[in-house]
Amino acid sequence: MKTHKDLEIWQKSIDLIKDMYDMTANFPNEEMFGLTSQIRRAAISIPSNIAEGAARQSRKENIRFLYVALGSLSELETQLIIADKLNYPVKQDNFDDIETLRRKMLNFIKYQKSK
Repeated sequence: MKTHKDLEIWQKSIDLIKDMYDMTANFPNEEMFGLTSQIRRAAISIPSNIAEGAARQSRKENIRFLYVALGSLSELETQLIIADKLNYPVKQDNFDDIETLRRKMLNFIKYQKSK
């Protein structure tokens, strides 16, 4: 790995941010400082923590930040469930992308632990 930008999980999480911004643009205006903001912040937190962990000097620290990113992914999923319950425009593809990213992150964590 050269940098965090070479990681597929980082690349996919960057794509997820774009999808979340596009989706939340269609949320009601009164959600701008509520659910919209929370969804966007959780999505941004995922690649940010992957990048921060990759910049750390130890594998242990890297793994810790990967788990933080995984937590942000779960937070994002929860917020999308809430948005869906409120009948805001959430697509099944959003949930599928989150699940795919979760699997890839868990596999990467397992790989990092085995080194």
